[in-house]
Amino acid sequence: MITAVVGRTFLNAYNEKYGTQHSPKSFFEKEYWPSFYNHSKYSQWVTNSPFVQMKAGQKPHMLNDEERLEKLAVLHEKVRNEVPDASFALGFPASETKEFATTSGLVSDISLLTNSDDVYLSWIGSGLGIGVAGGFSILFDHPLITLKTYEGWKIYRKYLNDPTLEKLKGNQINTWNGQWLTFALNPDIFRENFDFSLLERTGMFKVEKTLVEVNTVNWSALFFSLSQQFPESEIVGYVYGFGKTNKTIGFIPFQFKSGTRLKDVYRQLFGGKYSDPKQFESLFGMHIKRAGELGSIGLLALRPESLVKYMYGGKRLTLRSDDDINNYKAYKTWLIAMLSKNKEEVKDYTMKMAKILLDYRNGSKGKSRITLVDKNLFDTKSKKDFLEHLTTIVSDASADQLEEIKQLKNEIHLMTNEEFVYFSTLLKFDYTYLQRKSN
Repeated sequence: MITAVVGRTFLNAYNEKYGTQHSPKSFFEKEYWPSFYNHSKYSQWVTNSPFVQMKAGQKPHMLNDEERLEKLAVLHEKVRNEVPDASFALGFPASETKEFATTSGLVSDISLLTNSDDVYLSWIGSGLGIGVAGGFSILFDHPLITLKTYEGWKIYRKYLNDPTLEKLKGNQINTWNGQWLTFALNPDIFRENFDFSLLERTGMFKVEKTLVEVNTVNWSALFFSLSQQFPESEIVGYVYGFGKTNKTIGFIPFQFKSGTRLKDVYRQLFGGKYSDPKQFESLFGMHIKRAGELGSIGLLALRPESLVKYMYGGKRLTLRSDDDINNYKAYKTWLIAMLSKNKEEVKDYTMKMAKILLDYRNGSKGKSRITLVDKNLFDTKSKKDFLEHLTTIVSDASADQLEEIKQLKNEIHLMTNEEFVYFSTLLKFDYTYLQRKSN
């Protein structure tokens, strides 16, 4: 099972880094269980596992040291004597002899050899799952990612044990992993001397009168942080959800070079870095389930979710506030990245053409040109109709506008339908931007 595979990758990397010789069982006993379960607040809740099966009158937060050791002993006994199932081997099939229940994920009816090491490794691997918004987690079978995730375990445990944070919710280790990696791997937002208050200001926690809990991070924010560490890499992740019913998207390549590409395009278009990296990066990314359906997670999956209504819904962009301008910059960055995927140089061609169309629109009295450009041209959804309106504009354009508009017509003629949607949307955005600046 993938949890055991990732657990093994981590344990090998851990033993090498720290000069230890832990077996899966010894690591579980000396590192995992003490951090996750030997406390009044658990880090992780595994349904039907020995750690949550209570005797009459028992409650997890009221267990004493001896009772917690009893729970550990029950797990060891199950590992020794029972066929592994999902109640004590995480990611394994539920206990069914003839068919797999909906609580099983990524399982097979082929008989697979497993041993006690695999069971303990499955716990370790499950604790390395990276929770993201949408009810899914991601496992990367990568030593550096797993080691950095492990570093965050101790911090989460420190906060759970802090008496001043008694309202902090437990059992959120996977959600915490997502926030921790996003913060720790992104030099634009990471600070060495961080504390709880800093993490709260970054949006990692939701603090209310009766409850403090870890917010779930958007997968795109995690993606950008990982792209800082692996700027030219593609790493396969397993995207899944464990719960009452398990969900499996599968093994998906994450093209972290796409995050690098977006930042390069932004720099070429607008110069320097964006003022608020966290806010800007949060604009990107469709739902994780939809992203996974694409087969790989790269530029296309990073499409800003709010962009769709302007591309296909006919909604007009407004630029009345700073947030509107930030959205415009994010949309433009993604659209140009898609239009220039195989080109190192980014050309701001649409801005130039928007200026020509705006000059044409304002170049005569009456409303005929306003209607032709603002309504007929930019309201059309087909390449054919767009070209017909350009033909009308060409017949009436001035000499210095004529060649540029004819060239635009030729460029659009050669575009695929998908490229046309990107291009026309971007042209409309730049036109609106220039129109706003001229008012």
